Amino acid sequence: MEGECVPVDLNTGEMLPFQVVSRRRGRKYGIEEAVEEFPVVVFLFDCLYANSRDMTSKPLLERREAIKELFPQINEDWDEERRIALSRQIVTSDRREAERFFTRALSEGCEGIMAKNITEKSVYNAGGRGWLWIKYKKEYKSELTDSLDLVAVGAFWGKGRRGGTYGALLMACYNPKEDRFETVCKLGTGFSDEELERLPNIFEPYRLQRRHPRVQSKIEPDIHFTPAVVMEVIGAEITFSPVHSAAFGVLKEEAGLALRFPRFTGRYRDDKRPEDATTVEELIEMYRSQQKRVV
Repeated sequence: MEGECVPVDLNTGEMLPFQVVSRRRGRKYGIEEAVEEFPVVVFLFDCLYANSRDMTSKPLLERREAIKELFPQINEDWDEERRIALSRQIVTSDRREAERFFTRALSEGCEGIMAKNITEKSVYNAGGRGWLWIKYKKEYKSELTDSLDLVAVGAFWGKGRRGGTYGALLMACYNPKEDRFETVCKLGTGFSDEELERLPNIFEPYRLQRRHPRVQSKIEPDIHFTPAVVMEVIGAEITFSPVHSAAFGVLKEEAGLALRFPRFTGRYRDDKRPEDATTVEELIEMYRSQQKRVV
């Protein structure tokens, strides 16, 4: 098999920067703790040898089917128990569908996608991809220097070490024109163990049975909140997302804006009302003003 180990946030379902894996390497002690703290998922994407058969001369889609036959219990979704999955793929000649797939990959923490040949010529050439596999990545790298003040509108129950408390919060910015809160990220990092334990108590006064009427979300959290608590959040950049509702369709059809790799700074903005949070227009302006350079 060929695949890749990718660090993930079990509580948001999103991929983490690859540098996180380095915290597991070279350890002689605390290995079990490191595995728990920095989990990885193995994404399988190719099959080279199966049941005494050399698969390298077979077309790509046939090799893909071989993986499914060998591992019938896995699919393109992963969970905490299995920690193994098929790499997600689509077969399409529709440019717009490919763009949507690319946008989704970026929003989930990927650097880009691979475009692969699926004809009879799509054999496996070790060490020489040629035009059979083409990397399609963003043409620029942008750095976000400003923090955002976001409103918690929901939460997800924690997994693993976070069992029994909230594992991540659904965060939103404010749209003053529509008087509503639009989601921009799942926030699961930047919390100490003590802060995580306190989260249910902090948000208990704001718990709801269903989504608040002023919240616009394409994501369904486990718990809904009245928009009330404002938190300071930093991130790597603002990118397009097909699953977040902030500025949806404004800059790109069928996509909103999302904060990539968000992290809580530890600061609750008790001095701000939820309507004083970062606005959609400010989010759009931050996206436009990101420093961009060709890589």
